[in-house]
Amino acid sequence: MDSLSVPPSSSHHSSQLSPDERKLLAKLEEQNRLLETDSKSLYSVNGVLRSPCSSKIFSFEEDSSTWGCVVDNWDEWSKKKVKQLKEMIRKGIHPHFRPTVWQMLCNAHSVSVREQYSELLQKTCPCEKVIEKDLSRIFSQHQLFQGLHSSIQQPLFNVLKAYSVLDHEVGYNQGSAFIAGLLLMQMPEVEAFGVFLRLMQDFRLRELYRPRMVELGCCVFQLEGLIQDQLPELYSHFQTHAFYTSTFSSSWFLTVFLSCLPLTAANRVFDIFMCEGLEIVFRVGMAILQMTQTELLKLDMEGMTQFLEKTAPQQMDRDPGRMITTAYQIKYDSKRMKKLEKEYTAIKMKEMEEQEEMKKLHSENKLLRQRIDTLEKRFCEDAVWKLGQECARIRLREAEHRHVLKQMEIKMLLMEKSSTVPDEVSMQYLHEQLVGGKLREAEALTGLREIKHHIKDLEEKWQMQQKGSSSVSDLQGELMSVRFREVHAQVQLTQSRHQLLQLQTQDQLCSLQLKRITERMHSQHERLQDIMMQNQRLHSLLGQTTEEEQHKRLGRRISYESHQQAPDDEEQEEDVTAVRKLQDQIAQLQAQIRRLSRQKEATRLQHNDT
Repeated sequence: MDSLSVPPSSSHHSSQLSPDERKLLAKLEEQNRLLETDSKSLYSVNGVLRSPCSSKIFSFEEDSSTWGCVVDNWDEWSKKKVKQLKEMIRKGIHPHFRPTVWQMLCNAHSVSVREQYSELLQKTCPCEKVIEKDLSRIFSQHQLFQGLHSSIQQPLFNVLKAYSVLDHEVGYNQGSAFIAGLLLMQMPEVEAFGVFLRLMQDFRLRELYRPRMVELGCCVFQLEGLIQDQLPELYSHFQTHAFYTSTFSSSWFLTVFLSCLPLTAANRVFDIFMCEGLEIVFRVGMAILQMTQTELLKLDMEGMTQFLEKTAPQQMDRDPGRMITTAYQIKYDSKRMKKLEKEYTAIKMKEMEEQEEMKKLHSENKLLRQRIDTLEKRFCEDAVWKLGQECARIRLREAEHRHVLKQMEIKMLLMEKSSTVPDEVSMQYLHEQLVGGKLREAEALTGLREIKHHIKDLEEKWQMQQKGSSSVSDLQGELMSVRFREVHAQVQLTQSRHQLLQLQTQDQLCSLQLKRITERMHSQHERLQDIMMQNQRLHSLLGQTTEEEQHKRLGRRISYESHQQAPDDEEQEEDVTAVRKLQDQIAQLQAQIRRLSRQKEATRLQHNDT
C-alpha cells in the first residue's frame, strides 16, 4: 500500500501547529515508520523515493526545510503568502511532502471519511464489473501504472466503487481511474478517497464526469477558441484536415494529462491543478500545441493524432520545467474565457430548444399519425361497407331483372304452345307484354346509370380523401382500386347480360313471327292447291256440258276465281317480303349476339385476372 511520507518537524515548528495539525503530523510520522519497514513500498528504507517512471532520485534532505516550513505553517502560507506558495508549487512540490500538501490544498485533512468509506464498501453498485474490466486493461497497457505492484489494483477498485455508490448520477468514469490511481501512489486508501471526494466536489471534476458531459464540451469549446485566437495557422490546419479539438483534448481534461504525459510531467501538472484548478489544463494544452506547432503543420489528421498521443508526451517529459514555463507564457484572459463560456451556453441552449421542439414535433406527429390511421381505418371500413351495400343492391336488381325476363320467356313459350296461328287478341297481348318488358328494361338501365353515377361519386370522394391524406398505405389504395374495378366489371357484366337477354327475347319473337308466317304460307299453299284441284274439276265438268254453257259457266267461274285468287297472290307476295326482312333481322341479331357473347367472355376473363 502506498503511503504518506512526512519528515519529522522541529520543536520550533511544532510549537506553531494547532492540536489538530499536531495530531495529523503524528499520524503521518507513524505511517512513515511503518512504510520504511515495507519492502514493497515506493519509498526505500533510507528515505529515498523511487519513481517507477523516472530515474531521478529525490533526497529527503533536498529543499526539505522550505517545504517543512510550509507544512508546519500552512495557515500563514495559504492566507498571507499565496503568491510565494503558487511559485513554489509551479516549480514542483517536494515528493516527500506532496501527499500532505495535496491534502492541505484541497482541505481534505480536516474531514474524516473513514467510517463513511467503510460503509460505502459494504454496498454493491452496478459499475463493479465495468471497473474491474477497465482496471485490468489500464494496468496492463498504460505507462502510468507500469512498474507498480499489482496490490494497488484492489485499493483503486475500492475507491472507484465507493464513489460510484456515493454518487449515483456520475457513477464511474474511466478518466477517474487515473486520478484515483495517482492519489493511491502518494497516500493510503482512505486518505486517497478523501482527496478524490474533494476533487470531485470542488475542482469541477464531477461536472466533467456527468453523463451528458456539458462541462467537458464547454472546456473543449474554450480551448478551441484559444487556439483560434493565439495559434490561427494551426487552427486553420486543423480545420483543413477536419481534425477536431475534442479528438485530442477530451482526455486532457478528463484525466488532467495523467493519461497523456509520463509520471514526472504529470505530477508537475497535477501539483498546479491542486492549487489553481483547470486553468493549468488550458495552459499546458496550449503550451504543447505551441511547442509542437511546426511538426503538426506537416502532418495530416492521422499523423497529428499519433504525434499528440506518442511523440509529444515524450518531448514534454524531457524538460517538464520548460513545458510549465511555456504554459505560463500563454495569454489566459478570464474575460475571454467567460465570453466563450457564454457563447457555448447559448449554443447548447439553442440546441436544447431545438431538441425540445423536435421532441414536441415528433410527439405531435405521432399523435397526428395515430389520428390519421384511425380516420383511414374508419374511412376504409365505411367505404368497403358502402361498396358492399351497392354491390348487394346491384346483384338484387340483376336477380329481379332475370326473374322478370324468365317469366316473359315462360309466358312466350306457353303462348307458342297454346296456339299455332295467333289471333289478334293474342298478338295484342304479346305486344303489351313486350312493351311492358321494354319498360322494365328501361327502368333497369336507368337504375344501372344511377349506380354508375353513384360509383363515380364514390371514386371522386376516394381520390379526394387520398389527396387530403398522404399517409394512406399503398396496399389499402390498391385494394380499393381493385374493388372499384370489380364493381365496374359487375356493372358492365350486368349491362351485357341485359343486352343479351334483350336480343334473345327479340330473337325469340322474330322466330315466333317467322314460324307463324311460315304456317300462314303453308296454309295459303294448301288453299292454292285446293283451288287448282277445283279448277281441274271445273275443266272436267266443262267437257260434259254444252260449249256455251261451259263458256258461260267457265267465264263466270274464272271471273269468280280470279277475284278470289288475286288478293291471295298479293298477300303471298307480302308474306314473302316480310319473311325476307325477318330473316335479315335474325341474321343481324345473331351477329350481335355473337359479338356480345365475345364481349361477355372478355369481361369475365378480365374480372378473373383482377
